[in-house]
Amino acid sequence: MPRPRRSEVFEEDTVGIYHCVNRCVRRAFLCGFDAATGTSYAHRKDWIRDRLETLAAIFAIDVIGYAVLDNHLHVVLRNRPDMERSWSDQEVARRWWRLFPRRREKDGRPAEPTPQELRMLTSDRKKLKELRQRLSHISWFMRCLAENIARRVNKEEKNSGRFWAGRYKMSRILDETALLAVAIYVDLNPIRAGIATTPETSRYTSAYDRIHAERSSRRSGSRCSSLSQESTRDDRWLSPIPLEDGQPKRQSAPRHRASNLGFLPLTTDQYLSLLDWTGRQVRRDKRGSIPAELAPILERMQIVEEQWLETVLDFGRTFRTAAGRLESLVAEAARRGRHWLHGIRVSRRQFAQH
Repeated sequence: MPRPRRSEVFEEDTVGIYHCVNRCVRRAFLCGFDAATGTSYAHRKDWIRDRLETLAAIFAIDVIGYAVLDNHLHVVLRNRPDMERSWSDQEVARRWWRLFPRRREKDGRPAEPTPQELRMLTSDRKKLKELRQRLSHISWFMRCLAENIARRVNKEEKNSGRFWAGRYKMSRILDETALLAVAIYVDLNPIRAGIATTPETSRYTSAYDRIHAERSSRRSGSRCSSLSQESTRDDRWLSPIPLEDGQPKRQSAPRHRASNLGFLPLTTDQYLSLLDWTGRQVRRDKRGSIPAELAPILERMQIVEEQWLETVLDFGRTFRTAAGRLESLVAEAARRGRHWLHGIRVSRRQFAQH
């Protein structure tokens, strides 16, 4: 069955959350160690993480989670057309210049645009409207991520041609129940792949950044003057976890990310505790029962406790283009003019119905 058009999955003018997966082509690894050639490409994981951080500060898109593996990457993104519509024309022009500068400094960073250069971008009203829409579009975010990395790889290898698969995979996350599952699924990908044993050692994931940023924050309050590179990992470019009242904090625009809006009705500690327990079950032969202090989280999120691990482990295979509770999937199928969507049967079993 052919993959549906991304325009069928993605709603450009509506705030939504999407799980995107991009895989590389060619025989060579994306970022890992290629045993066939004896070459390590581990440094490219830093390229991808740094590029994600750069794009998070430019686009009207919240980066909820990510994981970079040897031959593919996962990102969970929330488009924010409401943020993009609040920007002035000058703000749109400045952000687009940062993406595609016509001048650069000696170190490669975009040079500061002159007033005349900004006027050139804002004078064409039709073009400016198009640029504004692009800055909240998931496909443009993924394009600016993939093209930058592909060019760096081709330059490093003195090669040319396609590096990424032709189309990245996109699925829409319909409710908080599915969002918790996909966030855990993405953060645990390196553990499932055997690259790491615990979230705090799973580098190049959003969980790793959050854990070590929290440790750094706690240590900074003490008299400890020197911190390791791991403990000073920055997570300010990621969307915060706690949703709180569901409204963005009204303060000056963040420098590192699109907004300060969280994405789950959980504290950071609650999320990381559930992530840690789930990761330990994934890595051992015998599965234990959900701890008493974590069970209420699943109940609140309308997830069947006995099915939690299966929900996380099989998330990528179960939900192809949309994920959520039964009623959410039924509504999404109706929006697309379909009678059903892949995953409806599993959703009925794994998510509590109210």
